[in-house]
Amino acid sequence: MRAPRWRLILNGKSAGDDAVRSAVADWRGRGVRLDVRVTWESGDAERHVAEAIADGVDTVIAGGGDGTLSEVATTLAHRGEPAAALPALGLLPLGTANDFASAAGIPVAPDEALALIAERAAEPFDLLRIRAGDTVHWCANVASGGFGTQVTVETHDGLKDLLGGLAYLITGLSRLGRIDPVQARLRGPDFAWEGGFVALGIGNGRQAGGGQALCPDARIDDGLLDLTIIPELEGEIAATLGALLTGGKRGALEHVAVRQRMPWLDIEGDVPLTLNLDGEPVESSHFRIECVRHRLRLHLPAGCPLREDTAAG
Repeated sequence: MRAPRWRLILNGKSAGDDAVRSAVADWRGRGVRLDVRVTWESGDAERHVAEAIADGVDTVIAGGGDGTLSEVATTLAHRGEPAAALPALGLLPLGTANDFASAAGIPVAPDEALALIAERAAEPFDLLRIRAGDTVHWCANVASGGFGTQVTVETHDGLKDLLGGLAYLITGLSRLGRIDPVQARLRGPDFAWEGGFVALGIGNGRQAGGGQALCPDARIDDGLLDLTIIPELEGEIAATLGALLTGGKRGALEHVAVRQRMPWLDIEGDVPLTLNLDGEPVESSHFRIECVRHRLRLHLPAGCPLREDTAAG
């Protein structure tokens, strides 16, 4: 029987992580052919994924946070081959918030994350395809806009390194007195909405920005995106955003949130607006967002709450 072949594409910030080095050595000792490539600058992930495919690798592992997961998923998705012809995708969570891994139940301990890949077959996984003008982007977790997007964009890397997910809360609280609603028009199948919003989430996954559960019912294999709009609200805005930032009870948002599930969504603004695609801010006056069903295969834990059959059961 051929030994499994894995390729770990590791965010350069984690290259010196002793726990990662130990886990890699451990799984090599168990017979896995595990090679490591480190990303240092733009284009590295693309090159490493192409090399992995040429080498016949079974699984490409994204070693980093939600941005690294999205970057590796993007390089696989835009190649054009069907999911069955591409390596499976694994995740070694090493980011500040690890929003996708947290919601999916993927362990953050490196040895446990690699054990999951060894023990669980990869399963179908949707991606969001976003057209901003003439440019196509992909998003593995959540596309977000409004206040939450500004919090994520403005949180300093040094603060994230020092405080982890708490950095987003501190940055968010510092902005509470200067919130400007975003004006936009949203349209999808049997859905239309227009107005000002303070937070927007388009989920393949459920949470972003350090634990903001913007799309609490999203599933990653149902072929549908989950939309959440937190509209402009006088008097309730601080309490609503406080609940978002601190991961408060879901009931705090239900009486104000607009929610819809659909295969595609158009967003238009009279002036350009910014969406945060798994940590990558993209600006455009028109976005077309589609959920591409089962675009990749991903190693997930048993009973993963983001899977459709788990939610149905």
